[in-house]
Amino acid sequence: MSFWTETNPAQIKEPKRKFRFLVEFTNWKGDMDSSILWYAKTATKPSFTIEVGQHNYLNYTFNYPGTVKWNEVTIDLVDPGPTVSGGPDLAEKLWQFLRGSGWEVPGNPNGGPSSFNTVSKNKAINGLGSVIITQIDADGVQNEKWTMVNAFVSDVKFGELAYGDDELTTYSLTIQYDWAELFDNGATGTTAAAAT
Repeated sequence: MSFWTETNPAQIKEPKRKFRFLVEFTNWKGDMDSSILWYAKTATKPSFTIEVGQHNYLNYTFNYPGTVKWNEVTIDLVDPGPTVSGGPDLAEKLWQFLRGSGWEVPGNPNGGPSSFNTVSKNKAINGLGSVIITQIDADGVQNEKWTMVNAFVSDVKFGELAYGDDELTTYSLTIQYDWAELFDNGATGTTAAAAT
């Protein structure tokens, strides 16, 4: 019987809902010393593509599965403004993340060793830690949890401004990662992991 026609309360199932989710950067603490970003507006879940190799023989083409490529994730965040404790707002935190990844404002190359710093993967992934997207049910219980391993920000869009628009300021982050791990609280509870 379909979940929308079930009448037995013990058998009623509730499908996963798009608006019940949490986003977490494990090394990024917010106003309340929590790594959960309550100001997340949207998030795409991890996805993968299996590359296909082909072999041609006479009039035939044979396809073979190849390597797994994990696709980027986009997360939109509303800027909540300055923190109650006077800490940095979201724009400043993103700026600090870029600086912490190794990028510096261009200066005199002869001004000292700090001017030769460059962005590195190690510094970039340490800024966020693991990126976790969790779907929850109506009681706040985890249904599905995706953890992106070795995640770093590859693109930041600070949005646009317009006098005729009273929407909240939203920033868009693109996250790259090496692979994702899934824990699903289904009938058996399974963990799946794959690397590129």
